[in-house]
Parts: sequence; structure tokens; C-alpha cells
Amino acid sequence: MDRKRSSAAEISTWCAVAIGFITLALAYTVRGALSLAMPLWQVEFGWSRSFISGIAAAALLVMAVVAPFAGRLADRRGPRSLLIFGLGAVGIGVFLAAVAHREVAPWLLPVGFAGVAAIGFGVIAQHTVAAAIAQRAVTNRGLAIGIGTAGSTAGQLFLMPLLAIMMQTGEWRRAFVLLGAACLLLIPVTWVLLGRQAGPTGPAVVGRGGSHSDRSSLRRLAQSPAFHAIHWSYTLCGFTTSGVIETHLMPYATLCGFGTLPSATSYGVLSALNLVGMIAAGWMSDRLHRPALLAFIYVARALAFILLIFVANSYPLLIVFAVLFGLFDYSTVPVTSSYLASRMGTEVLGLSMGILSAGHAIGAAAGAWAGGALYDLSGDYNLLWPVSAGLALVAAILVIGLSDSQRIGNKVGNPIEA
Repeated sequence: MDRKRSSAAEISTWCAVAIGFITLALAYTVRGALSLAMPLWQVEFGWSRSFISGIAAAALLVMAVVAPFAGRLADRRGPRSLLIFGLGAVGIGVFLAAVAHREVAPWLLPVGFAGVAAIGFGVIAQHTVAAAIAQRAVTNRGLAIGIGTAGSTAGQLFLMPLLAIMMQTGEWRRAFVLLGAACLLLIPVTWVLLGRQAGPTGPAVVGRGGSHSDRSSLRRLAQSPAFHAIHWSYTLCGFTTSGVIETHLMPYATLCGFGTLPSATSYGVLSALNLVGMIAAGWMSDRLHRPALLAFIYVARALAFILLIFVANSYPLLIVFAVLFGLFDYSTVPVTSSYLASRMGTEVLGLSMGILSAGHAIGAAAGAWAGGALYDLSGDYNLLWPVSAGLALVAAILVIGLSDSQRIGNKVGNPIEA
């Protein structure tokens, strides 16, 4: 009986890993498509780069509002209905953006992308997938989370160059329609693969306690110095990754004279190393001191930003940056999720990661807006890179002193001291 139960839990875990990987791949590809379309939207709609950056920032702020609620629902009810709702929102939002024209309803683009689709982005997020996997995983939790959340880079790796080829001819609408259709087609697959099983610490257990449980959970997180350190470092993480790099790397590469397809190729290289970095970081989080690992990641990210300052017209140097930054871009996710699962408990992992994701999105919104504003003021990104490097170093300082008893093998949902 125990063997059957263990086998069922393992199947449940890897189903969650698989569907989390695929849904994140699509959602993050749609998010990245804005960066590719930015120059086209400037020409077609007559919008400034800071205005388009504002669309990205608005989407991130919507995600910040949605993230904690989505995380708590993942704790209580499991991920299936959340992910299905998110796929529908992203698909509809993308379709709305695709039908916008300068002469007819141009407002549909920001409403579709920064409104409807952004709600879906907040639901189909790394914290939702991480919580779903952590609720099920009994062993190798960090590795499982690393593989599942690596979907956030895999879609950009395989789909972004294809989107760039389509957009070279100005056909950004066709690319958006295809992405929206893929999201809607994935809904029945998600329904079947995730099923109703919640895993070892499912929502039926987690959901008991009602609003008092929510208040108690929030109070425990608010009173934890470790959670505060992780939260503020993760907010700075959002500025330097989703805000600065996801929004402005490809426009910067185009500004350097590399063209749309080479720029997208460099982003594809970054995404490929992201995939490797997330899985490797997940594996290491099961074996190493996780706060020290996080601090190392932030320091390495800061050094990569310094390298970006010297890219200028050197495409090989841009590729070197993509390799280095890619290894340390999203690799914080499995380490942070694994650390909070054992430090705070899996029964509040969705909530805690949702709050972190809200901070990450706010930091990302600040980074996206700051990049566009600095570009409009100076005509380049020369100040953005050293500022980002400095913030990455601050994030490293925040986490380096945290303790980690590394009792990953504890019973799922049993927190180490807060």
C-alpha cells in the first residue's frame, strides 16, 4: 500500500512538473513578445518607448496585485482551475491586442496586454507552479521545482526566434494570434494532466482554518526576519531581470545595430542558459546552503551587468553576456521556493511565494519604466546597467547572513523555525 501511495505521489508530482513547464513556457513567451514588438509598435502607433515600457510596467503591476491571491488559492484548491483560468485570460488578452489598430481602437492593445493578459500572467506564474510541485514532492523538491519552473525560459528559447522571423516582416499580429490560440488549446490538456489529486499536502488539508488561518499565516510571514530579507532581495531581483533585461535587452541590442533576428537570437541563448541554470540551481538547492547560493547568484548577476556596459557594437560580447546572465537569471526561483518551503512550510508556500512575486513584479515594473525613461532622456541605456548591478549586490547582502538547516527531508509542510 505504501509503495502504491508513493508511486501515485510521484506520478502526481511529475504531472504537475510537466503541465507547469508547458504553461509557463507559453505565458512567458507572450510576455517576452512585447520586447520584440516594441520597435514595431513605435512606428505603427506613434507611441514613445517610455509609453510602451509603461504598458509592460502596468502589466507587471497587475501581476503584483493578482500574485498573492493566486498563491493562496493554489494553497487551498490546487493549481488546475487557476492555470486553466490563466490560460484563458492570456489567450483572450493576446487576441484583443492583435485586433488593435492605430485608426480603430488602439486602446485595445494596452487593455488586452496590460489588463486581461496580465491577469493571466499573474496566475500562470512561477510561484503557482512552485507551490503545486512543492505540495506534491516528497523528495528532490528543489530539482522538481527547478525543472517545472524552467518552462518560463524554455518557451522563449524555442519560440522567440520564430516570433522574430515573423516580426521581421512586421507581422506581429499573426504571431500574437498563434500564441493566443496555443494558450486556449492547452486548456483541455491542463484539465486532464493535473486531475484532482493534490498530492501529499493537498488543498483539502491546507484550506482548513478560513480567514483566521489567512490572518495567522500573514502575521507569521510579517514577523519573520528571514522572510523580509528574501522578500526585499526578490523585489530587487525583479528590477534586474523581468524589468530591465526582459523589457530592454532586445531594444538595446537593436540600438547597438544588431537587427531584430540577431537580437532575438541573443535572447534565445540567454533563455537556453536560463533553462540550464534553473535546473542546476534546483539540484544544488537540495544539497547546498541556500542563502549562500542565492547570494552567489546575485553577485554573478551584478558582474554580468558590468559586462553589458561594454557591449557597444560587439555582437560576440553580447552573446557572452547572454551566456553569463542566462545562468543566473531565473535560477533564484527554485532556490527561493525550496528555502521557503522548508523554512515557512509548504502549507503557506503559495501565499509566501505569491507575496514575493508581487514584490518581484513591482520591482520589475520599476525596472521596465526606468529603462524607458532613461532611454527617452539620454538616448541610451548607459546609466541603467550600473544601477542594476548595484541593486543586484544589495540583494546579495540581504540574504548572505540567513541561516539554513537544510532539512529538506522533513515531512512536507513541516516548517523550520520562521
